Amino acid sequence: MRSFDRGPLDLRPLTITPGVSRHAEGSAELRIGHTWVRVTCSIEERVPPHLLGKGSGWVTAEYGMLPASTGERKQRDSTRGRPDGRTVEIQRLIGRSLRGVVDFALLGERTVYVDCDVLQADGGTRCASITGGMVALQLAFLRLISEGALARSPLTGTVAAVSCGIVDGVPLLDLDYREDSSAEVDANVVMTGEGGLVEVQATAERTPLSRAHLDDLLALAAGGIVSLRTLQGTAVSAATG
Repeated sequence: MRSFDRGPLDLRPLTITPGVSRHAEGSAELRIGHTWVRVTCSIEERVPPHLLGKGSGWVTAEYGMLPASTGERKQRDSTRGRPDGRTVEIQRLIGRSLRGVVDFALLGERTVYVDCDVLQADGGTRCASITGGMVALQLAFLRLISEGALARSPLTGTVAAVSCGIVDGVPLLDLDYREDSSAEVDANVVMTGEGGLVEVQATAERTPLSRAHLDDLLALAAGGIVSLRTLQGTAVSAATG
């Protein structure tokens, strides 16, 4: 029995609420099942030193989990003095995924900070951060256009992400924590709205993953991405009227 009485091909109940921060240029809160992630986009009129004078911008991401986001309290990175390896890996994935659909020349010499905060975790937090981050990024660019800072959006497309895996021999879409922790194979798939692959992270825990099973998982993920893309569009439309 899956959570929320789902079938193998079903996403958990999902909502994307745009405009949850009055200060950020763009923001969204994504809730998928019991995983809640809030994403804000802040834009600064400067770039890293290696991009100075080149007329090109940059998009970077930060990711963090609140102390009570999991069953056992998670120590803040600021208390430890540095982010752990998992956090670094995830924020790099988020940044890579979002940069894949940005024209940096059109962005100009600006830096976009995509900050992803996990309020509650039950699997799929990195995928939720990418999917919610895309909405926040779209809203941030629309705000710059409305203010006259940009002539048009630097976005060349959209991205969304979803997890999938094989549990007890069955391919499943959108794993919660219980499924993810017992999966023979788990994967995170990032795709564009047009169906192009941006990144695939797949791990076989016990037995090697066959090419046929990988193809099955990618097809499963593609179906989920279609649903996510629709909800992203609805959220952006709701925020912009």
